[in-house]
Amino acid sequence: MIAVLGGAGDQPALDVDGRTYTYAQLDRAIDRWIDEHGSDASVHDASELPVADALICVCAGARRGTAVIVENPDARPDRPAIPPSAFLLVATSGSTGRPRPLARTAASWFDSFPAFTAITGIDATDHVLITGPLHATMHLFGAVHALWRGACVTDDPSRATVVHAVPAVLRDVVGKAPKLRTAIVAGTALDDGARAVADGIEIVEYYGAAELSLVAARKVPEPLRLLDGVDADIRDGLLYVRSPYSVIGAPDWFGVGDLAELGDNGELTVRGRGDSAINVGGTTVVAEDVERILETLDGIDAVAVVGSPHPVLGETVTAVVELDGTAEIAEIRAHARRALTKEAMPRRWVPIEALPRTASGKVARGRVRDWLA
Repeated sequence: MIAVLGGAGDQPALDVDGRTYTYAQLDRAIDRWIDEHGSDASVHDASELPVADALICVCAGARRGTAVIVENPDARPDRPAIPPSAFLLVATSGSTGRPRPLARTAASWFDSFPAFTAITGIDATDHVLITGPLHATMHLFGAVHALWRGACVTDDPSRATVVHAVPAVLRDVVGKAPKLRTAIVAGTALDDGARAVADGIEIVEYYGAAELSLVAARKVPEPLRLLDGVDADIRDGLLYVRSPYSVIGAPDWFGVGDLAELGDNGELTVRGRGDSAINVGGTTVVAEDVERILETLDGIDAVAVVGSPHPVLGETVTAVVELDGTAEIAEIRAHARRALTKEAMPRRWVPIEALPRTASGKVARGRVRDWLA
């Protein structure tokens, strides 16, 4: 049986959706869930439950050794079978295509919690703000870790001392969270804008994948380093990882699909998705690199960069942009020309009211690419 809860008694455990639980109350709620939902059930579905009930269900599953489904109700993957050792049945984010079903054991998450605690410093005095739905695994991971640590999971920024967020969401949260001391960012690379907004707050960035959980982490501005027990290899510029935290059925060496470089002492530099590499006349342009530069320009709220076919160059760069109304495209283009190389400069600019996003807040570049096709 997994020791799910790190708190006890009157320590605050949950403060979400207007509902509060101490650890004593949460412990009893978990036992009631087990009693009321039958000891014979092999799987429970928490996908459409309110956050508090979903976390109670997940904790009950860990306590009983029962699988729990936590998927996006609007984009469920096809799931042909449930492995007998499964604890969580989740899915990839769908940022580059249709979500894929995943199954992981309890150990594949709980065994990583000590290392995650060491780098984040989360303790039982913290109120940990979760900024997205639980079917986005970075948020579910953050909530379950907080309960394991004895902290309080909250959706109230005014109480938060720690936040889990993608960089785009962090920009909005910081001004609403006066007690914030630590921001834990993942999902996409930390950009200069989010970093500036969080000035004075400790930033912990981690790199991972739904299939692997944690791969590398850092305290900004230190470099990313592989977690203890995690191995990496670069093959044809792409990252492969061997990890004790992988989902059930993952190959020994999992191809993440990201362009990366591996340095001394486990230092990892991730440049972006391999499928986001745009070949412009023989020069490789990484979409994420261009996005990070464009997002610093006045007038742009968010951007997705994709490759467009070209009869001579092979591909050219297209920028699909959310504008904030402070600058026209012509002005933005002029600033971009001074910041980007000739190959990386978008030849096509497509203004859009709202970019499609995943549940965690990442831009769904695959859907942008499909929309432009």
